[in-house]
Amino acid sequence: MKNASRRLTYGWAAVAATLLGLGTSSANAQDTYKVFLNMSYSGNTWQASAANGIKALASTPPYDKQVEFKTIISGTDVQKQISDLQSMIAAGANAILLYPLSPTALNRTIKQACDQGVVVFTYDSTVTESCAHNVSNITARYGANTAQWMVNQMGGKGELIFNHGVAGTTVTKTYDEQAYGVFKKYPDIKIVGDFYGNWNDATSQEEVAKILAAHPNVDGIWTVDGTFGSLQAVINSRPDKLVVIAGQSNNGYRLAMADPAMQAKGLKGVSSSAGPAVGGYAFKLMMEVVTGKKKLTANNIEYPLPWVEPQDVKLCQGETFVDGCNTFPADKVPPLFIDTSLNGDLLPELSLKSVQDGTPTPGATIKDLPDVTYADNLPGINCGKCEPTKDWLEPNKVKPIPAP
Repeated sequence: MKNASRRLTYGWAAVAATLLGLGTSSANAQDTYKVFLNMSYSGNTWQASAANGIKALASTPPYDKQVEFKTIISGTDVQKQISDLQSMIAAGANAILLYPLSPTALNRTIKQACDQGVVVFTYDSTVTESCAHNVSNITARYGANTAQWMVNQMGGKGELIFNHGVAGTTVTKTYDEQAYGVFKKYPDIKIVGDFYGNWNDATSQEEVAKILAAHPNVDGIWTVDGTFGSLQAVINSRPDKLVVIAGQSNNGYRLAMADPAMQAKGLKGVSSSAGPAVGGYAFKLMMEVVTGKKKLTANNIEYPLPWVEPQDVKLCQGETFVDGCNTFPADKVPPLFIDTSLNGDLLPELSLKSVQDGTPTPGATIKDLPDVTYADNLPGINCGKCEPTKDWLEPNKVKPIPAP
């Protein structure tokens, strides 16, 4: 992959590189690669864990000698993300890994990057530009499966709070559509309040508390991230009458799910949703493509959907996920630590410290990935003109109870 094909003047490339904090001199692209991580929304534990895992992998041999790595945070402004991507292209990027704010607004700029020879991967959220590679579990039906699980646990009736994610992202759009589709089949399920929690626990706790003040008999909370905060609001408001809840994999949430005392007070939970490890997986896959180790036959790759119910919680004794463990003791990590920051199968290079501070695991080396699982096409989500799977709004993991 040669930078000579970029069709940029040296002066403009040098200016862009200076602005981004990268030197203009580099080794041959066959030996060293300029790789950018473009974060959009960065104000929560999930994004920090994902970014730390990616940073740690970029510093793990042999990538520590091959990758000139730079992180750019664009915030929640799509135009700022477009501008930042253009600067990365001008700076001579070989590869860009990004969390896109929109499935379509970035397409023109992403196409420009591809035309300049830049390999573009997204993680978790997706785009419809056909030259980009989307790595996500967006097609694994989190919304449909968790909504159906909640309906089953609630016996098909009750009051529900709906905690959206970040407005405009493909993750929120897809998960919401699936969850609403399931809940609407059960007329005795009443959504009494909803809000955009921005995948943030503090925001979620505040908003759930407001809704509980007006609707004190809420039976369940559907959420993605912000799960621990949502649960804390219920505990603070009515500690002896907890809820059915579906959401993320915060360590404190998993411990509460499996606690018999909490279960006796009504807590029923499932820990699922996209894990931050999807970022590290996308980075490794992107580097295998960039370095020629792997050739992909389709552009949409599915990351496996985590799924842990109370009986599945197993405490880890060390710093990594081994022997089927998936949760840490309370004195090991803070409650908001997201357990799915780690993946012992796909990211054995990462340790607890790696995803907490971005440092590589001593002695670790990058391991080859297994064969990928290709994802379904979803028009307007991860592809443009394509045919969706007919049952993409339906649960494929949880068997529905009869609707009235």
